[in-house]
Amino acid sequence: MIRVLLADDEPLTRAGITAVLAADPEIEIVAEAGDGRAAVELAIAHRPDVVLLDIVMPVLDGLAVAAELTRTVPTAGVLMLTTFSADEQIAAALDGGARGFLLKTGDPRELFAGIRAVADGAAYLAPTVAHRVIQRVRGKRLSNEARARKAVDALTPREREVLALVGAGLPNAEIARRLHVVEGTVKVFVTSILRRLEVANRVQAAIIAHEAGLL
Repeated sequence: MIRVLLADDEPLTRAGITAVLAADPEIEIVAEAGDGRAAVELAIAHRPDVVLLDIVMPVLDGLAVAAELTRTVPTAGVLMLTTFSADEQIAAALDGGARGFLLKTGDPRELFAGIRAVADGAAYLAPTVAHRVIQRVRGKRLSNEARARKAVDALTPREREVLALVGAGLPNAEIARRLHVVEGTVKVFVTSILRRLEVANRVQAAIIAHEAGLL
């Protein structure tokens, strides 16, 4: 049996969701909450497998509840079910610990699939949400790559050569051997590279080398 806590500030919405879930004998709603603070308290009391959570609620909104439950009831999988699907809200929910994100306008079969996935410890996104998340991640990656290439293009050819070897994880001594220079010269190059890239250490420089496609 999958034990579900339903949190939504609209009584009619809760009634509708309850009616839909009643069709599955393996899903049991153990408690209902009309505000965020009650959702946290009931989750602590009932320890449900899944918390089905709206974003817009009084006292505490769903994003705050998701973050709180991740800390206080980590065994409860948070599944957002909402009409609001701005990219910022999706990202905030997932960053806050939610394992899934569904839309109230979606197919009821997505609700059953989402509850089962989250109860099993997996993640679940409505197909339309998944597409937007992929696009957002892809856009962020492309943006990072563009910034990295611009930063690397400002380096001298020799600095780019050293950066590529730093990105490959080579120590200064090995870099010096490959470039046929003394180790002290490599240290000077690395110091200059870190300063010009405005990073604090070799790891951050290596990330930029990867993003810029030097390797």
